[in-house]
Amino acid sequence: MATLDIEDLRRILVDCAGEEEGAEVSGATLDTPFEELGYDSLALMETAAAIQDEYGIVLPDDDVSEARTPRNLLDLANGAVRTGG
Repeated sequence: MATLDIEDLRRILVDCAGEEEGAEVSGATLDTPFEELGYDSLALMETAAAIQDEYGIVLPDDDVSEARTPRNLLDLANGAVRTGG
């Protein structure tokens, strides 16, 4: 199973929420809350579903809703890869 990087996450967020919906997600915004970047909980749930479809990584809804920043979501997804989730 492949790991996600910030570019993968940015691409998936844009696919799910649209470029105009949120601010740029990059290495410089890893610790910026999703709310400040313009992404709501629905966009994050759609992103989690897209990650599962594309990478086979299952992210529990409760964990996704607790991921406040891009770094949190990347850590969650890559942690699931490491543990075989």
